[in-house]
Amino acid sequence: MGDSTALPLRLARRMSRVAPSPMLALVARAASLRSVGRDVISLALGEPDCDTPTHIQEAAFIAMRNGDTHYTASDGTKALKEAIRRKFERENSLTFALNEISVGSGAKQVIYNALAATVDEGDEVIVPLPYYPSYVEITRLVGGEPILVHTQPQNGFKLTPELLERAITTRTKWLILNSPSNPTGTAYSAGELRALAEVLGRHPQVWILADDIYEHLLFADQPFATLAAVDSRLKARTLTVNGVSKAYCMTGWRIGYGAGPAALIASMATIQSQITSCPSSISQAAACAALDGPAGVIDRLRSTFRFRRDLVTTELNRIRGISCAVPDGAFYVFPNCSRVLGRYSPAGRELVTDVDLAHYLLEDAGVAVVPGSDFGMPGHFRISYAADEALLRESVKRIDLALSALHGDSS
Repeated sequence: MGDSTALPLRLARRMSRVAPSPMLALVARAASLRSVGRDVISLALGEPDCDTPTHIQEAAFIAMRNGDTHYTASDGTKALKEAIRRKFERENSLTFALNEISVGSGAKQVIYNALAATVDEGDEVIVPLPYYPSYVEITRLVGGEPILVHTQPQNGFKLTPELLERAITTRTKWLILNSPSNPTGTAYSAGELRALAEVLGRHPQVWILADDIYEHLLFADQPFATLAAVDSRLKARTLTVNGVSKAYCMTGWRIGYGAGPAALIASMATIQSQITSCPSSISQAAACAALDGPAGVIDRLRSTFRFRRDLVTTELNRIRGISCAVPDGAFYVFPNCSRVLGRYSPAGRELVTDVDLAHYLLEDAGVAVVPGSDFGMPGHFRISYAADEALLRESVKRIDLALSALHGDSS
């Protein structure tokens, strides 16, 4: 008999281009510290701390009792697609046919399906900095090349027409635009989107992926705007992505959706049919109840997060060496910590980077934050204020004490 010893597994070359989620790694480390008795507050994960509203839970119970526990169409039930169509008409003045709507197991899967269906090796995807890490990693996973565009804090980290024009090449396939954004909470006004649309009008090869997942968590006086609605000429090459995770406290239910041209949606459905077969039937029934349910659910959540935003930004800006802009929406703040870098912890460790600072805050202060480097923007860190008031106050107090304990001159 031959040698039955297995040879080492040889991973696909594409895996060398893809990194695991840094946020989940931090969450895992925080959980590990908690498991040995450490008092750790995690402000790393981006999900509401509230329970899913009762009427949505009831819809899931009814679906289960009625036997709605089987496979559905690969990219969503007719009932949910109709609810999504009503949502777009009611809230965004966008009209879609059912074959122009796709439902996935979370908005992230919808984004993956779209890029996997369209991006060839070497195609370019424009991603403004700072970015949600999955935009970059999914682009690399499907063989594309992320083109990272550096935005400026004095401009609210917004992509400008001039920056967009310089980034577009003959290889550009997509622009990904997230508003309100993760990690900064920046939101684009209708006027700012029209200025970007003027540039995109000159480059018909560029498709637009509008990630609107934080649409309902907008605190600015300006109304929410999305590119396909702002400039109808772009609708034929725009995928508008959204979901129920953030606005309805349904992160674990895993339902996202996208609407765009029928040919793109059909290709996305083909990919999904070979990966997950379909989204959860029970979660889809719950999502119908969310989208067609009372608006007061969202209004209350928005009011809660607006209060928390104001609390956290006010308290952070009292800390020496920290500068924190007030975000337009979502539930994140993205303070600048560059003035505290280069100093030393009480144990003598030099905090050279924002990654060093995040580890110091976790290990020494018991607060988990995400370093800005994970979003392509060193010298910052991200806090999710999707936690109750007492935890947020305690977290900022711990951060203040930890930074006050640093010594040495960063200059």
